[in-house]
Amino acid sequence: MASLVRSTLMKNRGLWLPGFNAVRAMSAQAGPTPPFSTLSVSHPANAITHVELHRPEKRNAMNRAFWSEMVECFSQIAVDAECRVVVVSGAGKIFTAGIDLMDMASDVLQPGGDDTARTSWNLRRIVTKYQETFSVIEKCPKPVVVAVHGACVGGGVDLITACDIRLCTQDAWFQVKEVDIGLAADVGTLQRLPKVIGSRSLVNELALTARKMYSDEAKSCGLVSRVFADKEAMMAGALELAGEIAARSPVAVQGTKINLIYSRDHSVAEGLDYMATWNMSMLQTQDVMKSAQAAMEKKSPKEVPFSKL
Repeated sequence: MASLVRSTLMKNRGLWLPGFNAVRAMSAQAGPTPPFSTLSVSHPANAITHVELHRPEKRNAMNRAFWSEMVECFSQIAVDAECRVVVVSGAGKIFTAGIDLMDMASDVLQPGGDDTARTSWNLRRIVTKYQETFSVIEKCPKPVVVAVHGACVGGGVDLITACDIRLCTQDAWFQVKEVDIGLAADVGTLQRLPKVIGSRSLVNELALTARKMYSDEAKSCGLVSRVFADKEAMMAGALELAGEIAARSPVAVQGTKINLIYSRDHSVAEGLDYMATWNMSMLQTQDVMKSAQAAMEKKSPKEVPFSKL
């Protein structure tokens, strides 16, 4: 009987905690996943989706295709009942070098228009379109874990601040680069970074000087929650963390993410009121009874067969 229990537990553990082979598979993607040209999408373990920035020859610079493909990708993930959590990483030597200036210059510098007013409206449309590239991550009800190695520059900071959990390697560094190229960051960093690290003075310093922040400082200020020795260890840690999240009730997990973001942007009283309205329906899920039963029987959440959401 004991051997049967051990066998069952190990089988169940494999569903949620990806092993070495899954990590190796994530690191050996052949290329972008059609129809995408800048992203590689895979499923390394049950209920986990891995989205990899995949322009390694260009240091994962964000070209015109990237900005629309991220929206398409995360819009699909948001309604994918098979997915409960997402891991985002970068292929190659670094996470991302930020915006691909050569590819994007015509959009930003030559927006078109018959006069100043029309040119301004066209430029505003372009900026709001690019903002959605990272807002779609925040709007996705599935928690997003981002794993950063090497450089995370400019648009990379916009991306990671829209994610829910941030991990990095010891050699990682972060840079709000926009002032060095003559503009104010306009797709999320200035809005989200102050709420991520909590120090207005530090945010101002980083945004106004474009200095690099290394992994030790990123950990101490709360930009990342864990630092790993290298990329392989980080990806293993990211997958283990994703597995822990995926094992929980998707009703509880997605409701938690949505309410955390709502409460961030509203008062305590407003957040409590929203939470009460949310749970007036969500508490009627079978997941509550399943979880309570598992706790009484001293079972792990990984042993509870929650329905898809």
